[in-house]
Formats: sequence, C-alpha cells, structure tokens
Amino acid sequence: MERGSEGPLKRLAREVAKFGAVGVVGTVVNFAVSNLLWHLTSLQAVRANVIATIVAIACNYVGFRYFTYRDRDKTARTKELSLFLAFSLVGLVIENGILFAAIYGFGWDSSLQRNVFKVLGIGIATLFRFWSYRSWVFKALPVEDEAESSGEPAASGETVAKAEAFIEPQREPLPRPKQHVS
Repeated sequence: MERGSEGPLKRLAREVAKFGAVGVVGTVVNFAVSNLLWHLTSLQAVRANVIATIVAIACNYVGFRYFTYRDRDKTARTKELSLFLAFSLVGLVIENGILFAAIYGFGWDSSLQRNVFKVLGIGIATLFRFWSYRSWVFKALPVEDEAESSGEPAASGETVAKAEAFIEPQREPLPRPKQHVS
C-alpha cells in the first residue's frame, strides 16, 4: 500500500508510535542524567534536573528530525530549530516546575519522590510537546507526492504550486449539453 493511501488515523498512530519511541529514548537519557547528577554531585535537585532535561532535548531533536518527522518540510531549519527550542523550553518549565513544587512546596525530596514527580512532569510536558512539535515545529508538507513512496525526493510546496499554476490556465471548460425544452 502506498503511504499516501493510508487513512489519517493510521498516519496519526504511526506518528504517535514514532514520537513515543524517540520519547522513550529521551526519557531514559533524562532519568539517567538526572539520577547520576543527584547521586554523584552536590547540585540542587531541580538544577540537576534542568541539565538532564537539556541533554534529553538535544537527543530528542535528533530523533524527531531524522526519525519521527524525517518526511516533514526541511526548508526552514533555523526556524524549525528555534521553534523546537522555544517549545522545549516551555516543556522544560512544565517538567521542572512540577518537580520544584513537589520539593520546595511540599518537601517531597526523597529519591523515590523526585522520580515520581519527574514522571508526572515529563508526562504533562510530553502532551504539550507532541501537540506543539507536530503543529508548529515539524510541519507537514502541503502535498504528498508519489515520488516520496518511490524513494525520490518529494517536490516542495512551492514547486507544486508553480506546476499547478502552469497547468491551470490551460484547462478549458467542458461543453454544456444542450437542453431541450418541451
């Protein structure tokens, strides 16, 4: 089956699965770095977690760009990276804000409690990131092209628009059948 012929729910399910796979890798990196910093350094818990989140964000960008959203528009990489970093920063604030509230607001600062609230923060931030990345950062190409399924580079939206504008004026209206009045 050609990629363009699958339904929107199947495409969304595939995107969610790929996003989740990259997310799992990023989460493992995030937990590994934060727990190493918590146990091997004297950094404050939230500060160490911010560092871990930044490392995970870097890993995630590579995974999203080259795995999850590799078929998306690549023409504006600077804008893409800027938006990715901006939305990732919001996710970082969500994740670490929850951890901050647990530790400094409620005094829940054991290793287990930190990790529980880290999971909660990552979960909420992940919902935000999924929506923002797919809506604003890794925008879908305007037209799926048969060249994509054959392995050839897909035409850019601008190329498709020019081709359609070239073809459009040549279309002639179909002759209308004569109506007989009785």
